[in-house]
Amino acid sequence: MYSDKTYRGFSVSGHAGYENAGKDIICASVSALVINTVNAVDALTENVCACEQDSSGSIKFKFSSDSDEQGQLLIRALDMGLSNIEKEYGKKYLQVHYKEV
Repeated sequence: MYSDKTYRGFSVSGHAGYENAGKDIICASVSALVINTVNAVDALTENVCACEQDSSGSIKFKFSSDSDEQGQLLIRALDMGLSNIEKEYGKKYLQVHYKEV
């Protein structure tokens, strides 16, 4: 996640390694949260954004301009969900980092 008091975007990469592929509840949870957030920003707000996914599954999402309250709320909800997974399962499987931009 990138932040300078407001969220500008986020990136997600790597694999949790909690369980074998197809059975990893952490990977599945993170994927569901991320995909839902991207889709919700697109469908439920007027925010302009860009999202890229590469062949490894890494995702980069950013607002193309300043986001409104709705966009910020959706990204805060993603942050909360990811942070809760990190607290529950530990940094061995998920690490949330913030970067000032």
